[in-house]
Amino acid sequence: MKFALALAALSSLAFTGASKAQTADPSVGRRLAATLCVDCHRIDATTPPKDATSQAPSFVDVARLPSTNELAIKVFLRSSHSQMPNFILTPEEIDSVAAYIVSLAGTKRQEK
Repeated sequence: MKFALALAALSSLAFTGASKAQTADPSVGRRLAATLCVDCHRIDATTPPKDATSQAPSFVDVARLPSTNELAIKVFLRSSHSQMPNFILTPEEIDSVAAYIVSLAGTKRQEK
């Protein structure tokens, strides 16, 4: 829920006409998610988190939030959060993870 609220607040910072970074690659973002995020998050419709008791939102659910856009995810990933590990990602990695998450918006949701 806090994640959804943070995304909603951050999405208000978005502006029209923002262009995608040329370095954003959703396939790179998925590989990073499979390495860094899968301990707590369901990173796609079929890959469960390693921690079965995790309450972290699935990336599909995050992608389907009305407030989710690439800018909101990028700002979120650049900010520290008490509930998440503080991964240090390059700007290109952040762009790629954001592009990957946004690409999941049309994915059918799978039950936990």
